[in-house]
Amino acid sequence: MSNLREAQEAVRKMGLRLVETGLVVGTWGNVSVRVGGHMVITPTGADYRGLTAEEMAVVDLATGEWQGPKPSSERSLHRSVYEERPEINAVIHTHAPNASTLAAARRELPPILDDVAQLLGPTVRVADYALPGTQKIVRVTLRALRGRMAAFLANHGAICLGRSLDEAFLGCQVLEKGCKAFIEAEFLGGAKGINRFEAWMMHQVFLRKYSRQGQKK
Repeated sequence: MSNLREAQEAVRKMGLRLVETGLVVGTWGNVSVRVGGHMVITPTGADYRGLTAEEMAVVDLATGEWQGPKPSSERSLHRSVYEERPEINAVIHTHAPNASTLAAARRELPPILDDVAQLLGPTVRVADYALPGTQKIVRVTLRALRGRMAAFLANHGAICLGRSLDEAFLGCQVLEKGCKAFIEAEFLGGAKGINRFEAWMMHQVFLRKYSRQGQKK
């Protein structure tokens, strides 16, 4: 996205989609998109259903200064993702039920489904526990996200990345579906994962194919 106003409206709508699909509850979770040298991010402690586009905060990625309402307390994590991962243009942090269950159990999600492997990577790791809004949560989450498009935040929730806001949202949906399948498969004798190398290859093919398709548009 190249227009801040357009990005603010997109982030507002995505906040509503997260509530409507049950991926966040109340004021929990946050959404951001990169717009040039800035990011647009949801404000802190606000009910998504009552927000307007103008209430989405605009943060300078270089300085951390913002315009508008106070941005999410996880703004440092979002900024750091954009700094470390130049290919990423959207970040969504959720407290979805099944992803939160794995985060609470501190269980890594193996590649048990094709779409999990393709979109998110060969595994979804668990970042060590850290208090929200701290530099520690930034550090441990970035480590868990290396080579991945999603990670669990121990005893907290999950984070999904995307080269677009739609891709990040799809990642949240696929992650929640994969977590549900994993939990239920454990009751049927244990989930059986795809070979890790094959899962890695599937992810690489997805990333490269999607990139080529995007360049043709």
